[in-house]
Amino acid sequence: MTNINFSFNKKITIALILWQGISFNAFSHDGEDHGGSVTLAPGLPECQILAAARLFDGVNFPQDNMAVLIEGDKIKRIGALTELSGSCANQINLGDATILPGFIESHAHITFQGVNKNAVLEHGVTTIQDTGGPLQAKEGGDGTLRLLSAGPIIQAVGGYPLNVFGGGDGGYDKIGIPVASTTEVDKVVTDLIAGGATAIKMALEPGGETGAPWMQPHDGPVPETPWPMLSQDIANAIVAKAHALGKRVLVHAGENTGFERALNAGVDEFAHIPCGEIREDLLQRAVDQGVTFVTTIDTLAACVDTATGKGIHSNTMSLASKGAKFIYGSEIGHDNVPWGINGEELHMILHLTSGESIDFTDVVNVIKSATSKAGEHLGLAPLGTLVVGAPADVIAVKGNPFQKFKLLEYPQLVISGGRTIVNKFINQSSPASIECFLTWAEGKYPELLSPAGQTTAVSSLYSYRYYPATQVYAGISSADNHVYFMKQADGLLRSEGPLANWLPVSGCQ
Repeated sequence: MTNINFSFNKKITIALILWQGISFNAFSHDGEDHGGSVTLAPGLPECQILAAARLFDGVNFPQDNMAVLIEGDKIKRIGALTELSGSCANQINLGDATILPGFIESHAHITFQGVNKNAVLEHGVTTIQDTGGPLQAKEGGDGTLRLLSAGPIIQAVGGYPLNVFGGGDGGYDKIGIPVASTTEVDKVVTDLIAGGATAIKMALEPGGETGAPWMQPHDGPVPETPWPMLSQDIANAIVAKAHALGKRVLVHAGENTGFERALNAGVDEFAHIPCGEIREDLLQRAVDQGVTFVTTIDTLAACVDTATGKGIHSNTMSLASKGAKFIYGSEIGHDNVPWGINGEELHMILHLTSGESIDFTDVVNVIKSATSKAGEHLGLAPLGTLVVGAPADVIAVKGNPFQKFKLLEYPQLVISGGRTIVNKFINQSSPASIECFLTWAEGKYPELLSPAGQTTAVSSLYSYRYYPATQVYAGISSADNHVYFMKQADGLLRSEGPLANWLPVSGCQ
């Protein structure tokens, strides 16, 4: 937030953001010296209990009237509230709501498209597999979006994706990196993994599929097809090297030639269900080889050959009939899908993979594809579940999302690694919550907020206290429910994050 000011005693104009030299967070890690120059999340609450009318642990059918006990950044126990209530005084009963694991998005382009990671997290996706873009190390999971990077897509010289999306000659900071020989493969794959890639992605895409997003103009006219494509030997070398280094291989393949080449190489995952109609023998072979398919059906919904009526939908149904493994992916970064959980993607998965009739098991399996099944496939189990020892990535929505997927697009509660990002089940801006928090902060940080016991003033946007001994302002903005802090002498302003993240720590929720 910038340029938000109000008058105090008709002389002092401030905006209640952090003083650059020091912050609440500098004192929230039991003596660790963080220098005050980096904004840190508040310390974790020792424990918290969430109870609701329904709870889905990512594995079993939803259970009625259950609660989850979180200790620090891990799930400690699941049970009835009556069983757990004696374990922790910090409790919230969410009422007619459903508690679920945070969602895992298995196909996104966060870094390449400059997507706001906070927006994605606030809309219920707590983990992202970033499949094509600048390489970066694994990050997040501690109150920020957990991001797993595959780095740039390994491609043929002059081929996809650089020929469509730009990036010149490519590189580790681009969407693609070309290789021309098996000799080059060894270095590129090794460098990607050394740089933090959690999987390797390659493109086997000659272009030409009807309705495909990559067949639309981007940085210029669509290049004439067929496009250059990695040879079988190079594809084989990429998979062999990645597997030798313990990493999965994803492939972008949209039609039969690339699809078969990918199967010959032994890939682990198709980053899309293919756009063009795929031969039945190849689909069966993919299932027999145990390859996993990331859905992205909503993004590729226009992939239908007008002459045959075949494409992504027929491929999905055929794969489902053969017993294929699917995990959820919405391709966050495209401009036609939400930056968060995509209810339409879930809806399409359900209707295209359930066969002639839909039962409740089918519905649960769709949610599993974005939670436990995705966590297992990424090699991060028990991520994607609410079982003992799992990361405390939790979301909750009002009502029953097993009856209406759309509810999942607007979670009222989001927790990442035990830290609350969104909590709309409580009135954060209530006078009682604010008074409780500011009073707690005085006791927690006497070095900053002195003398204690100052009166809370209220402006049009802020509830705040001024501490004359330390010449510090601290308060909460009603515009975004963030905590703000400033040392008067410096006038430098910064946010300490959502009040929702502080309330469990302070015991004020």
